[in-house]
Amino acid sequence: MAIKQPDLTINISNHQSSLQIFKAAASNFISSLSGKMFTFGLGLMLLDETHSAISFGINMIISPIVGLLCLVPIGNLIDTYPHKTILTGSLTARTLALILFAASINLFTATAKLIPIVLFLIIDAISTNINDTCYSAATHELVNAHNIQRLSSLTQSAISLSSILSPALGVGLYSLVGFSGFVILEIVATLASFGIMLTMKFHYHATNQFANSQHAPVTSHSQFAKFHSGLNYMRSRTMIKITILLSVILNFLYTAVTIGIPYILKDQLHTGNGPIGVLETGSAIGMLLGSLLLTLLPPTGQKRLFLKLIIPVLILDSQILLLGVLFMTFQSPTGYALLGSFIMGILAFALVILNITFQVYLQQTVPTKLLGRVVATLTTVNSSIMPIGTLMFTLIFQSTTHGGLVLIINGILLLGYTLLLLRPLNQAIHSEQP
Repeated sequence: MAIKQPDLTINISNHQSSLQIFKAAASNFISSLSGKMFTFGLGLMLLDETHSAISFGINMIISPIVGLLCLVPIGNLIDTYPHKTILTGSLTARTLALILFAASINLFTATAKLIPIVLFLIIDAISTNINDTCYSAATHELVNAHNIQRLSSLTQSAISLSSILSPALGVGLYSLVGFSGFVILEIVATLASFGIMLTMKFHYHATNQFANSQHAPVTSHSQFAKFHSGLNYMRSRTMIKITILLSVILNFLYTAVTIGIPYILKDQLHTGNGPIGVLETGSAIGMLLGSLLLTLLPPTGQKRLFLKLIIPVLILDSQILLLGVLFMTFQSPTGYALLGSFIMGILAFALVILNITFQVYLQQTVPTKLLGRVVATLTTVNSSIMPIGTLMFTLIFQSTTHGGLVLIINGILLLGYTLLLLRPLNQAIHSEQP
């Protein structure tokens, strides 16, 4: 059955779209760069104060839990109220939380510092979840249909560039201004992103879907009923169901790469920190090149969608396998660094192509009034599996001296799983062609 295309008739000129894209990219770069440096500074401060191994992983635990607990209210909130109003409230709350955090953090010492940190990270996770989902749901209000791919690509480029710059800047600034300076920087950056957002024009549809919802009584029953309608829509979309099956397993097995690379290089191959940094840089450069490529390419809509989705997945599978082969066969830290960064660059390049292609597909096929619930659900499903993968692969890597073999097995499993889904994915795409 062909899907009904969302109404994209809001009149936004190419000039207006270009201006909105520039503002969105600038806001993403500022918030992403400062956020990554803040997280780095927080980890260093906690490590100094508590000497705990959890110092750099506390946010990875809190964010998925908060996302799961807040899935229903956040999805409904974004599909109920004007997106600019929601973003204004979210950024205001985050700014106030940062100010309170800055005022209270030094009142605690040693492990007691976890109290204000955990409280702030909960508020931060809720705000970030709302902001990311809200911007995704508001795409049609910011740019016209022709510029959806450009918006997604350039905002991803800004995030990738911040990933390249943040490690070096984070180390330098922490030595220079300490953690207190990081908090002040994050407050300034949040206010800057807030100011940019306020200058952006959100073009609401003439038949505003928010018009009547603001006066409806909010109850737990109505919350779940509203969210259930979004789930029913996702159940009716075979393509979305197949994509969830693929992305959940992909995210689960990909955690082996995330936690495995530092552990294999430092603890098993004894290379030190240098190659780890080179591989991370290679990954960030690959993401940047992939997003810039999609910025330059003309939008092709849903043409050749099967190939645009499956080729990046197959490349990603093969690169994980090659990474394992590299760690099992080479004996030189230089070889690990050079070849590993190249492999990670290709892997990240394929991953960002896959993510942006699917984001654009969702924007083009999901009705705007349901986008908040759909995006929130997909994001939460994908992120919720990662703590389980992190725990499982931590145990696996610590129980073997051949971490490269774990990556080889993961690559083979992913490749086999992808091949099993080739036919269902192709059928789902053809069944939903307009």
